[in-house]
Parts: sequence; structure tokens; C-alpha cells
Amino acid sequence: MEFDQVDRKLLYLLQTDSKVTTKSLSVQLNLSVTAVYERVKKLEKSGVIEKYVAVINKEKINKSFVVLCHIKLLKHSNEYITKFESEVVQLHEVLECFNVSGDYDYILKVVVRNMKAYREFINEKLTKIQYIGSTHSTFIISELKYTNQVEL
Repeated sequence: MEFDQVDRKLLYLLQTDSKVTTKSLSVQLNLSVTAVYERVKKLEKSGVIEKYVAVINKEKINKSFVVLCHIKLLKHSNEYITKFESEVVQLHEVLECFNVSGDYDYILKVVVRNMKAYREFINEKLTKIQYIGSTHSTFIISELKYTNQVEL
């Protein structure tokens, strides 16, 4: 999909604050409220804008222990991959799951309360998923950059 300068700015503004009013956007974009509304609806309908979310401060909800958990499957059969993927997406502690190339097959971004909670997650949930050959955990010491904004 091609974007003009107005679409680019509109998407930037919505990524910065999705609760901004259509009226405020119209002032910033020098367009009518109707024109902004129609552009937003077009971006939503085309799937460019998938959804609107609230970004939660993990420390305020006492879930600031972030781990990148690398997973290696026992083998790369369709059965193993399908089973693993269908089960791992059900785990609430897993915020993101990436199928990757290299030494491991998947990288999970896991968020829990503390090390004890992570140990419980590994022992009581993750290792119950069949076909996992090995795991490797990397603990996040500090977060230098976090964004959901995609530059166009």
C-alpha cells in the first residue's frame, strides 16, 4: 500500500497516542474532521491499523522480570512445530514468540514477577509442552529502548 505524506503523519500521530481525537488530528494535519475520519477508517479496513492497545507499565503491575527464552525443538517435523506453536501461544507469560533461524528455533519474550515465578513458569508450564529439546534463558538487565512505532 502506498502512503502519502498525510497518511505517514497520521500513522505517526496515532502510533504516538492512539487516543488522540479526530478533531485534534484534523488540526495537526490541516484537514477536515471528516477527511481524517475517512483516512483512519481506510487504514483500519485495509489492515494497516490492526488494533488499538494500552501500553502497561510492567513495574506498576509487578511483572518487570523479562526473559528471552530460546527454544530448540527435538526435530523439525510438522507435528512437532504445530504442537509447540499451538501450545506456546496459550501461555499468558509469553508476550511474544518468534520462529527464528540459527542455533534455536524460537525465541519467547516472557514477563513474570521475579526469578521464582520464572522458575515456576519453566517447570510447570513450558517444560510440559512436548517436543522441546532444550532451552536457554537470557535475563534482561535493563531496557534501553522499547517502542511499537514503525517508521514509514
